[in-house]
Amino acid sequence: MTPLPEYRPRKTSLGPLETEILNIVWELGCVTVKDVHERILRDPERELAYASVTTILHRLTQKGWLSCIKEKRAFYWRPLLTRQEAQGILAYEQLQKFLAVSNPDVVASFADSLDSSSLEQLGAIASRLEAFRRKQQEK
Repeated sequence: MTPLPEYRPRKTSLGPLETEILNIVWELGCVTVKDVHERILRDPERELAYASVTTILHRLTQKGWLSCIKEKRAFYWRPLLTRQEAQGILAYEQLQKFLAVSNPDVVASFADSLDSSSLEQLGAIASRLEAFRRKQQEK
């Protein structure tokens, strides 16, 4: 499991197009506007202006998801986090929001909707928590 990175984007909320473009950047590693625009337009049902892709890449840079480098006359964007690191950060934030409810009855009510795969995941989480507790007690 990937540990939470020390670096965090300034804003983690992303719109659907931002998410789509970020996924393209993760897939390709380093992109130009043209790379992203062409990838999106592979779908014949899609229409998206080149300028819109540019705007989204700049927005993702401002939010802290991408870095932008100018080489000669071209701009290149690279992710500042791996997909796994981003998933860890977003999951952590969701967990914190869930726990912020601070009402044990509300939190416990979710137990009624668990299926067998959820129980397996909870078992794995419980094992990690127990290992963490033991490690903290050893300090």
